[in-house]
Amino acid sequence: MKNNTLILAACAKINLALDIHYKRADGYHEVAMVMQSVALADLVTLSDRDAGISVSTNLPGLDCGPTNLAYRAAALIAAFSGIRRGIHIDLDKRIPIAAGLAGGSSDAAAVLTGLNRLWGLGLGLAELQKLAASLGSDVPFCLRGGTVLATGRGEALTPLAALPRVWVVLAKPAVEVSTAWAYQNYRPEAVVNPPDIRGMTACLEGQDLAGVAHRLGNVLESVTIPAHPEIAALKEGMMDHGALACLMSGSGPTVFGLAEDKRQAQCIAAALKTRTDAQITITETINAIGGEDGTTLITD
Repeated sequence: MKNNTLILAACAKINLALDIHYKRADGYHEVAMVMQSVALADLVTLSDRDAGISVSTNLPGLDCGPTNLAYRAAALIAAFSGIRRGIHIDLDKRIPIAAGLAGGSSDAAAVLTGLNRLWGLGLGLAELQKLAASLGSDVPFCLRGGTVLATGRGEALTPLAALPRVWVVLAKPAVEVSTAWAYQNYRPEAVVNPPDIRGMTACLEGQDLAGVAHRLGNVLESVTIPAHPEIAALKEGMMDHGALACLMSGSGPTVFGLAEDKRQAQCIAAALKTRTDAQITITETINAIGGEDGTTLITD
């Protein structure tokens, strides 16, 4: 921190598994997800200002007003703590938006963590996660990071044994998918292969990467792929060029492929660039270091 400015990395996530059990009385869906942090990250810079909240970004067209999730996070923690200081939030967006990678949720988590530090609030992780849950189902995970089982509507988190570090190829086709639309159109009878989350958890305990890869699964593929067949084409392309396994992340449309090493990831990415206009990124999985004022995601 320097001159009352703090810069944080807001890391993206992928879903190694996503299952939906039922629709709850409160309108949310009861889910079970194995979520994993990756190194691809937005940079979130927090700077003091005299009063009010402002947001800027490098991404043209991104709403920077009160509906922006980072703005909402700042307003929420300021109201909760009674702080009346101003703050400027700059979002250097590197995570594709509307991609199933929790870019907005990760930015919000970074704002909660950063303002807790910048303002010396001393809030513990449990308090921050309660605030995070009111902003969105993925925000609590983005505070904690790592390899986590998320249940409830996604806010109830159980840390799992860390996934062995693996290279990841991300391919985001030129479409956007609404998470609300995907859940609203989900039909259990359309799912052919539900994810084996219990088996995946056992494989994580045994550090069995091949076993984890074999058990990747996302029931929302049954919704999003029929509407956007380019997702299936990306999966096929990744497997054709040596991916250990691949899956759509979240409600999509981004597809991720696991690669045995960086060279293989580069080969997969190069092949995809010749056959698709999807946005291709190479990254890797990361673990998390916990803290009482929220979690900072780092590479070992």
